Amino acid sequence: MKFSVRSDYAARAVLGLARHYPAKTVLRIEDLAAAQNVPPKYLAIILNELRSQGIARSVLGKSGGYLLARPPAEITLGDVLRVTHGKIVDMPALDEAGCPPELRRAWQKLRDTIEATVDAITFQQLLEEGAEKDKMYYI
Repeated sequence: MKFSVRSDYAARAVLGLARHYPAKTVLRIEDLAAAQNVPPKYLAIILNELRSQGIARSVLGKSGGYLLARPPAEITLGDVLRVTHGKIVDMPALDEAGCPPELRRAWQKLRDTIEATVDAITFQQLLEEGAEKDKMYYI
């Protein structure tokens, strides 16, 4: 399984928007791109996809930009990956009649484990992990 750079950029965008969610701050594409180290030309496309799936929302006008459509606790990494790729794990063998049943069960277990994992990671958890890291004091 291999995720594209687009998946990483989408996750960075959502994390960047999540950081500003409590203040309901609207972020311009250029500012979000700079803060998350994402090329603005790709970010515009990604944000449009996130908006169409109800993860982000846009605000028009001179002070326009993007913000999260829902609280970070309600958005999972799996949600973002599905926006960028559709199925998270696409196992052709699961639909193939010639796949041995024991191997099919193994593929299904792998798929289910990966999907459960990405669906358990919320952007609120990621924010909290980042905040804890920032609080650590190094000697």
